[in-house]
Amino acid sequence: MNAVMGVSPGEKSEGKEGVSILLDVQRTVAASCRPLLFLCRAISVGNPDPTEGIVEIPMVEREVQSHQPHYKMTLAPNYCMSPEDGKVLKIRKNHSAESAVTQYRVLASSSACSLLELQPITGVKHQLRVHLAYGLGCPILGDHKYSHWSKLAPQVRQIPCHGAGQRRDQLF
Repeated sequence: MNAVMGVSPGEKSEGKEGVSILLDVQRTVAASCRPLLFLCRAISVGNPDPTEGIVEIPMVEREVQSHQPHYKMTLAPNYCMSPEDGKVLKIRKNHSAESAVTQYRVLASSSACSLLELQPITGVKHQLRVHLAYGLGCPILGDHKYSHWSKLAPQVRQIPCHGAGQRRDQLF
């Protein structure tokens, strides 16, 4: 079935920004009439607390004002904490927000990073990246778009091949 989906086990899948988030894709058909679900593995910066759970926070695309204006997906929660007494308050729903649900669990961790298993229940654009970065505070390692809200971190520049007029030993 994996070959039909175009991804074989252990194959990397590159995102638009060059982030390798799908390290091991396992696709399964749910027993009920639910759509095709899949599991992803990703390395995050930091350790989510709790170590497993469900992130259920709607998402919306917004313009980011910075030295380089751009758009990013962000969270649009339906609840917030009252600053006075810490009670949970229901806020007005953003009608352009899409429902987004991600199930996660930590497979292994160290003091600086974690190996996570992720299962997107819904299919919102950049859902896994946004839920990890803004929902859990643990962005995907190497994710330059969602590691910081107002910045687009520079991408790694490609080093030219030694056949492009330079010898290999001159590159390093």
